[in-house]
Amino acid sequence: MSIILINLGVSAPLRETIMKRRTFLKQTGLALGAAATIPSMAFTSIPDYKTMRPIKDKRCFTSKGVEQLIKKVKSDMADQELAWLFENCFPNTLDTTVDFEYIDGKPDTFVITGDIDAMWLRDSTAQVWPYMPLIKKDKELRELIKGLVHRQTKCILLDPYANAFYKDVTKISKWKSDRTQMLPGIHERKWEIDSLCYAVRLAHEYYTITGDTSIFDEDWQQASQYIIQTFRTEQRINGTTPYTFNRTTGQMLDSPVHWGLGRPIKPVGLICSMFRPSDDASLYPFLIPSNVFAVLSLRQMGMIHKDVLKDNALARKCTEFADEVDAAIQKYAVLDHLQYGKIYAYEVDGFGNQVFMDDANVPSLMSLAYLGAHQPTDALYLRTRQFLLSEHNPYFLKGKAAEGQASPHTGQQNIWPMGIILRAMTSMDDKEITKCLKMLKQTHAGTGFMHESFHKDDASKYTRDWFAWANTLFGELIVKLHKERPHLLKEKL
Repeated sequence: MSIILINLGVSAPLRETIMKRRTFLKQTGLALGAAATIPSMAFTSIPDYKTMRPIKDKRCFTSKGVEQLIKKVKSDMADQELAWLFENCFPNTLDTTVDFEYIDGKPDTFVITGDIDAMWLRDSTAQVWPYMPLIKKDKELRELIKGLVHRQTKCILLDPYANAFYKDVTKISKWKSDRTQMLPGIHERKWEIDSLCYAVRLAHEYYTITGDTSIFDEDWQQASQYIIQTFRTEQRINGTTPYTFNRTTGQMLDSPVHWGLGRPIKPVGLICSMFRPSDDASLYPFLIPSNVFAVLSLRQMGMIHKDVLKDNALARKCTEFADEVDAAIQKYAVLDHLQYGKIYAYEVDGFGNQVFMDDANVPSLMSLAYLGAHQPTDALYLRTRQFLLSEHNPYFLKGKAAEGQASPHTGQQNIWPMGIILRAMTSMDDKEITKCLKMLKQTHAGTGFMHESFHKDDASKYTRDWFAWANTLFGELIVKLHKERPHLLKEKL
């Protein structure tokens, strides 16, 4: 195991954390195979709520600001188990997944997902997002985020179509046989609009909070050009694309149909995404939550090029592109549903075909208020949200353990904690939020962490022991409630 991790190019502390985490999971029987055989009642009693964090000198990165916030929030929480979950989950990305150093005098931060030893552009931004409000005062944390902006820029310059990367470019990918252009340093090359959006989101937020313009160097400017060019290309106005992808696998959702090109589309101004943020192939190539995300990102890039880089021509180009995609969304993706009237479709093809559903991964339709594309009170969003939480959404499940959004990625029986978290984060109803908190508290299977998914009738049957994004997202929810609805945390669930 140590040889494999050394080849990944990750630091010694991160290697040791990965090894210890996996050893712990095996010894305690909390790996998926073991957990699936243990009755759910075995997880009902947690007498001492002992921290599940690595000991201090084994953590990958420590932030004073994060530690102070954990202490403050915990002291204001009445429910001991919920506070324990928060303490374990909120710092999980910093504790276990970051590799921070200086390369050529610049900070560089590589963030693995957890139990998969590679960095996704999407996950890495989402994993550190809850810490962003602290970077103005926490210098070390600010450097870590700055380093991640630099690392993501390197990844985009390597290949804007790829979604996941290695730090060590000599590492051989598990997916090396994929029929696509697998360059050294790439773990996976699934074209997902949101991968590029997340990189823009991080850089824009870092600049907005700190005022530090040094991240917008020549490399970043070139990467932003790659993003615009890739979005333009994937509108497929002339019906062509340089991107294809095919994988030999038993999973139908691992490859787009038609030899990797996806289903036919009518060019209408929307951007094709061959894969969803779950890394599953899209049904129809125009994935609407990701197109909405692209509109936000193009506007953010326009602002950066205008206000920081003083490139008015490129700024205007970004803004006009955003307007074009937004107009296409309103025309081709806001459609009549039999029960709910005008709502967002999840995917469309431009010919008039559409699918009404959602996937718990972000960007999702549920997450549009979280991402800032809508206010929670917007009529269109509220109608869409009502559909998403109804029996008319094929991926909204109800079971003995909980109810919540699912994902085709994990089949027809598994609920995603991430979906429950986003439901709470976008809710304006105290009762609904409390219901979500209770479900999250009752479905961690005694591990003290969030998982990718769990069976709707038995939370002890779950996927992914170590999924840092879900952990820090849960922490973000608790911090949000502590700030905006502190009374909810002062009651025992």
